[in-house]
Amino acid sequence: MSIHAIQPAQLALLNGQAQLPTLARVAVAVAVMATKWDMNKRTRRALSRLDPCELADIGVTKHEAAREANKRFYQR
Repeated sequence: MSIHAIQPAQLALLNGQAQLPTLARVAVAVAVMATKWDMNKRTRRALSRLDPCELADIGVTKHEAAREANKRFYQR
């Protein structure tokens, strides 16, 4: 288990509260955004490394893959 994973006791404490404190909500929102950005970066990098046969397997043209792979990590 990762040292950064939420432990069951911590999760129970969070679930028991009606609403997270403002700072905690902001921290969670930032963590979610950073996770999405990291996923974008990783998947776009992987997409850029696919060969034409692999792109055809997933129904994506080379042009579409290049356009997606060249997006910034924060772009949708």
